[in-house]
Amino acid sequence: MRIAFLVAPEGIEQIELTEPWQAVVDAGDTPSLISTEAGRVQAFNHLDRGDTFPVDQVVAEADVTAYDALVLPGGVANPDALRMDERAVAFARSFFDAGKPVAAICHAPWLLVEADVVGRRTLTSWPSLRTDVRNAGGTWVDEPVRICRNGPNTLITSRRPDDLKDFTGAFTEEFAAATS
Repeated sequence: MRIAFLVAPEGIEQIELTEPWQAVVDAGDTPSLISTEAGRVQAFNHLDRGDTFPVDQVVAEADVTAYDALVLPGGVANPDALRMDERAVAFARSFFDAGKPVAAICHAPWLLVEADVVGRRTLTSWPSLRTDVRNAGGTWVDEPVRICRNGPNTLITSRRPDDLKDFTGAFTEEFAAATS
């Protein structure tokens, strides 16, 4: 199974990229790092610069049919930048249109709000997104992980890095079920 990880050129919360990435690898699947710019992306450990990671493909050239699922890491700046990029928004929306599972953690649901796909869904996120989710027609809950099956695809969301074990366990299980 091929899993797309969509990130901005900078501002990704490093642990929210590396732990889900490793979970995908451990499940025997193939992760691919997609960004709005070629080269390397800059991750952060909260406010401090972390490591950089090589981009596999730019979103302008990415095709949803090449992937089985989407993971959206958080960090405050990461989804804020992505939601300002029309191609990134369209790429995220295309997974919903195609009925493929999507996993988002922390601030990443901001991109889903912009993609207009949270309506009639129940999800969790970093608490400051609560009003944005509600204004977009979604229901916000304060839970470590939330699995929402609404329509043909599944949305798996989580609040913060402390919830990563629950998040990675939930999305790897849901991704496997979606392709079996």
